[in-house]
Amino acid sequence: MTDHPRIAVDAGADAGADGSVLDIEYRRIDGPSASPLMVFLHEGLGSVSMWKDFPDLLCAAGGLRGLVYSRPGYGRSTPRPPDARWRPDFMHVQARRVLPALLAALGVDVDADPPWLFGHSDGGSIALIHAATYPSRVAGVVVLAPHLDVEQGGLDSIATAREAYLRTDLRDRLARHHADVDSAFWGWNDVWLAPSFRSWNIRALLADIACPVLAIQGHDDRYGTMAHIDGIADVVPGTELLKLDRCGHSPHRDRAADVLEATVHFVAANGRRGREAVRSASVRQPHRRTI
Repeated sequence: MTDHPRIAVDAGADAGADGSVLDIEYRRIDGPSASPLMVFLHEGLGSVSMWKDFPDLLCAAGGLRGLVYSRPGYGRSTPRPPDARWRPDFMHVQARRVLPALLAALGVDVDADPPWLFGHSDGGSIALIHAATYPSRVAGVVVLAPHLDVEQGGLDSIATAREAYLRTDLRDRLARHHADVDSAFWGWNDVWLAPSFRSWNIRALLADIACPVLAIQGHDDRYGTMAHIDGIADVVPGTELLKLDRCGHSPHRDRAADVLEATVHFVAANGRRGREAVRSASVRQPHRRTI
């Protein structure tokens, strides 16, 4: 596991670890100083290293700067205490407290130069919550396989992952990316399978999103259906949809070239669009593609 820098972040109590001050692992990707900043938000079992070289490829292709980080409980960030269980609002906490605190600690001026967000799975949901909560502080959002609510098929796949963690080499494979692999796996798995999580739903927040959104989903995703990205397009004006054949839960791995192309084009096309222009696009139909 690569030894990336960490930064102390005060996100307040109950922000996903023991105490309010968290050490968060992060990695910067250099680019032209005036170029947009893309913040990468990982999946429920992800980390800085789990992205591999995809953030570098995207930033190089789009002329972007990048910020990749491991949420508390993941990678080399402050682990989840063994006896702590995340609450059903854990993604809201990450979106509304941890991410803003991290950006502030790293000196990102979200008012003068709002960043773009690139979120996968749980990270996609966090990106949507953040964009809805701080509509003037996000330039645009790209989400891959985001969750808007809880589907039984997704829960079945998460239960299958639990069995794989206990009975196969999944734990060993994940341990390459997390200093405390049990912190990462059980934090994610326990909260998603908790009865109290079944009512989790962020659809009501979507109407507050004012920035451009590109939503990407694979037809073979075992953790979610097209209802999630279709739900975004139904509410957020001008949302662009990309539906990918031969693609599971990780479009940036299964169809990397298509995700790179779509994202670079999306950022280039929307980089100068004002928020009022986004809102005025309410009469437009979402742009939908399947490839």
